[in-house]
Amino acid sequence: MEALDPLLLSRMQFAFVVSFHALFPVFTIGLAAYIAVLEALWYRTDSPVYRRLSEFWIKIFAVVFGMGVVSGVVMSFQFGTNWSEFSFATANFLGPILSYEVLTAFFLEAVFLGILLFGRDRVPRGTHLFAACMVAIGTFISSFWILSANSWMQTPQGFEFRDGIVHVTSWGEAIFNPSLWPRFGHVALASLLTGGFVVAGVSAYFLLRNRAVEMNRKALSMTLWLLLLVAPAQIFMGDIHGLNSFEHQPTKVAAMEGAWETREGAPLYLFAIPDSTAETNHLAVGIPNLASLILTHQWDGEVPGLKEVSAEERPPVGIVFWSFRIMVGIGVLMLLVALWGAWLRMRGRLFETRAFLNTLQLMIPLPFVAVLTGWFVTEIGRQPWLIYGQMTLAEGVTPSLTGWMALATLIGYVLVYAVIFTAGLYYVTRIVRTGPEGVGSVEEPAHAKRPFSAADVPFDDDPDFSTSSR
Repeated sequence: MEALDPLLLSRMQFAFVVSFHALFPVFTIGLAAYIAVLEALWYRTDSPVYRRLSEFWIKIFAVVFGMGVVSGVVMSFQFGTNWSEFSFATANFLGPILSYEVLTAFFLEAVFLGILLFGRDRVPRGTHLFAACMVAIGTFISSFWILSANSWMQTPQGFEFRDGIVHVTSWGEAIFNPSLWPRFGHVALASLLTGGFVVAGVSAYFLLRNRAVEMNRKALSMTLWLLLLVAPAQIFMGDIHGLNSFEHQPTKVAAMEGAWETREGAPLYLFAIPDSTAETNHLAVGIPNLASLILTHQWDGEVPGLKEVSAEERPPVGIVFWSFRIMVGIGVLMLLVALWGAWLRMRGRLFETRAFLNTLQLMIPLPFVAVLTGWFVTEIGRQPWLIYGQMTLAEGVTPSLTGWMALATLIGYVLVYAVIFTAGLYYVTRIVRTGPEGVGSVEEPAHAKRPFSAADVPFDDDPDFSTSSR
């Protein structure tokens, strides 16, 4: 084996690119839905508060959406450059699936995103609302197709191999494979949580500085209602997803639980240091029988261990084990924060409790961490398989790829993405620091019953785009 392993470097490269890219769609999906709600409220109530909230968050959405598109394009090329054997073998399925994503989602987003960004005072309000809804729907459609492809790789169905090539025998079974709906629901709720906590954290930032108070009180109140509903729903959906994985990918679940031996009444380990060499856990602290109860709904249910398969078919246990616990821990913390907000609301102290507002600011990065650790569990837990139980990573890598080629492109991606992330973070931070004040006053209009027009909102910060210059 050469000094630089092209398989290992290709795995590192794809992991880096996917991890970087995953941060953006999960945020824009949730934020697009929030913007659509704001546009609907403005259309219904004629309150400029909702319009200006929408304008503020559309600016952030545009930057993050652009970063997501740029970082996502690279992944398609990697299928050909680093995983050509896998691409060739699965083209009959993945080719159409990715094309459907472009035709049904990307074009929809591209067309209506232009109206959402630049059509505010150029199209009727109903058209602008429709564009916001189409962008939001497009983000969910896009995630559906991508997750269908990923879920098929996790729980392949509706196909057969002929001479090493995938041939689809049932498109319905392949697209709607066993893990699609639990995974789609889990990601959709994660997107709403991510968008909700970012909006809540930014709103808390402004409230602590007494900026655009009415506007940000509305934003915070709306998102906390959302979080109070979505946080427990995500825990419930996570349980469904876990049970699905237990049925179809027991080895992954064994790694998540740190279970080496098949046993009845398996404990749930709160802390452990898995040792793959010795096939045991060190310093393990667990709750007796709880893993069996969660996974089998029986106190003495049997949980298969990692030793049921050979060492070559086991994922890296330590990473999967701890990624799962970080994800679950953040999920529980999200629920506690949502309940704290509900308690403060009932006591009439929601907007005045500085400790709670500071906590919301600190919560901003945690949904992104939960998303990354969730993907680590999903993808690393599938190792060593590209198609679970059918094709290994070694069988899917490009034969002609050398270690130096993989290393050079990995370094290039890291450098380019560092520039993209720095620039994007700079512009998002600049938008947040400027704040929603730049989009006008938050006072209710006296003409609430007549149609809203562009002349009602002077753009004082941009004299070249003011109503007087039209």
